[in-house]
Amino acid sequence: MTSGLKTPSSYYIELMTIFPPRPITNNDELIATQSRINGILDQGNLTQDDRDYLKVLATLVYDYEESHELIPTLQGVECLQALLEESNLQPQDLADILESESTVLDIFNGKRQLTVMEIQKLANFFQISPTYLEISPRKCQN
Repeated sequence: MTSGLKTPSSYYIELMTIFPPRPITNNDELIATQSRINGILDQGNLTQDDRDYLKVLATLVYDYEESHELIPTLQGVECLQALLEESNLQPQDLADILESESTVLDIFNGKRQLTVMEIQKLANFFQISPTYLEISPRKCQN
């Protein structure tokens, strides 16, 4: 005995007919798919058919973005700056962790690198892997 897929409702078939899901191959198709997603979401009161269809479209968007859009990897001071912004903190808010405001300024100005102990303290504070805060000598120099 095999269990097959349930028969799609006429509404689901209509969704598929209006905007048939296809693999996204370029930016115009990405924008069109995102617009379709937004149009359905803007309607509110989503049915199960809407949610199922949105999952298909979202998977197509995700697949395209994973293979075509470069997500920058932030490390060292760049990562630290992003963490500060995300946490609504200023560099001087790290003075207690890094023992002084001048140490913080030296690190952000590229005059010195974080020590292993400082990296560990910051990683604990921001609850991230210490590897994100490791700085190669090239990145520290201006």
